[in-house]
Amino acid sequence: MTGAENKVKYNIKNVHVAKQTEKTTEGATTYTYDTPKSIPGAVSISLDAQGEISKFYADGIAYYVTSANNGYEGDLEMALIPSWFRVEILNEEQDKNGVLAENANKTTNPFALLFEFDGDVKAIRRCLYNCTCTRPSIASETKEETVDPGTETLTITNSPRKDGLVKVQTGPDTADGTYTGWYNKVYEPVAVTSEAAQTAEIKKQEG
Repeated sequence: MTGAENKVKYNIKNVHVAKQTEKTTEGATTYTYDTPKSIPGAVSISLDAQGEISKFYADGIAYYVTSANNGYEGDLEMALIPSWFRVEILNEEQDKNGVLAENANKTTNPFALLFEFDGDVKAIRRCLYNCTCTRPSIASETKEETVDPGTETLTITNSPRKDGLVKVQTGPDTADGTYTGWYNKVYEPVAVTSEAAQTAEIKKQEG
């Protein structure tokens, strides 16, 4: 690595979501994503790593230790969940009068979650694949002498895709084009090959 590393991170912002579509043909699974859409008003995010540590004992010691990667799970708190998210991801249906109807017979749609944390050198941008979420709770309080806005929270589960991919994030050596175009389309990792092949693939990703 040649770029300068951040020493600290803080402040979640630039939350985007892209609906995910999974297709399996002749045993091969592919994933496609809609163009990421912004959800303004990020308040906080807290996602805990999921996965158990397994130990195999031999010769009186922990002879072999493995740690499973089952993705992440936790809460994303936003100022307000937009209507388009309720339609595209929570699968609510908008009728002819513009009213959103929630139906217990419909399941939510998977998506990619993109966001970033500020850093002392450069913001760290992330993308979590194959996310699902719960419906936000309904809550508010009466107005008193001062207005204290309420928030809405999504409980998010980020599970590995069938190809094992969980998440990606930018680093100190991330190409400028990849970094600036992070929210234009969902990034797919590029295999480490020749420099010419990497350059061609990055240009393809950037459209």
